[in-house]
Amino acid sequence: MSQSRSLAAAIGAVATILLVWMVNPWVSVPGSLSPIVTLAFWVLSIALVVVLYVDARKDPQSGTAEIEGPAFTRFLFSNSRAGLVWLPIRLFLGFSWLEAGWHKATGGGWLDGGAALKGYWTSAIALNQGKGPITYDWYRQFITTLLNGGHYTWFAPLITFGELLVGLGLIFGVLTGFAAFFGAFMNLSYLLAGSASTNPVLFFLEVGIILAWKVAGYYGVDRVLLPRLGTPWAPGSRASQSAS
Repeated sequence: MSQSRSLAAAIGAVATILLVWMVNPWVSVPGSLSPIVTLAFWVLSIALVVVLYVDARKDPQSGTAEIEGPAFTRFLFSNSRAGLVWLPIRLFLGFSWLEAGWHKATGGGWLDGGAALKGYWTSAIALNQGKGPITYDWYRQFITTLLNGGHYTWFAPLITFGELLVGLGLIFGVLTGFAAFFGAFMNLSYLLAGSASTNPVLFFLEVGIILAWKVAGYYGVDRVLLPRLGTPWAPGSRASQSAS
C-alpha cells in the first residue's frame, strides 16, 4: 500500500470514529466538545478527499469503475438536444429566484439594515422545550454567531443580490451550472434553518441542472460562452487565442 493510501486510511478511520460518535443515539458528544468534534470531522473529511484525489492523479486508470451508465442519463446530462428538456426547468427556477430576490429588494428589512433577516435568524435559533426549527446544533451555533455579531447588516444584501443573480443566470443560461450550485446552496441553507416551503423542490431540480451543466444552458448564453471560456482542465477558444 502506498504512503498516500496509508494516510488516507488513517484519516478515514479517525473521521469514521468521530462520525459514529456524533450520530449514534446512545453515546452523545458532550456539549462543550461538540463544536470541536464537528469541526475536526469536516476538516478530516476534506483532507481525505484531497489525499484520495492526489493519489488517484498518479494513476488515473486505477480504481476506475468500468460500468457504463444508461443511455438516457448520458443523453440527459451530456447531449445538447437535452437542453430543451432543461430549458423549462431553468425558467421555472430562474423566475422563482428572481421573484424572491425582487421581493426582498423592493420590500423592507433587507437592503436597509437587514432587520428582516435578523428576525428570521432570531426565530430560527429559538428553542421551545429544548427543540427548535434547526435540527443540527452546529448550524444553530453558526447562525447565533452571525446574529450576535450583527452580520445580518451585510448578509441580507448578499442574499438579496445573490437571489437576483441566480435567477438571471438561470433564465438567460449564463454559467448555468454555477447559478444552479449557488441556488442549491441557498436552498440548503434555508432547509438547515428549518424553512421547508419550496426549497426541497428547487434543490432537487437544481441538482439536476448541476449534473447537466454542460448542456443545461445550451439554449442560452452558455451555448457561446462555455466553448470560449472552457474549463480549468480544458481551456476554451478564448484562452487559446490569448496564448497564441
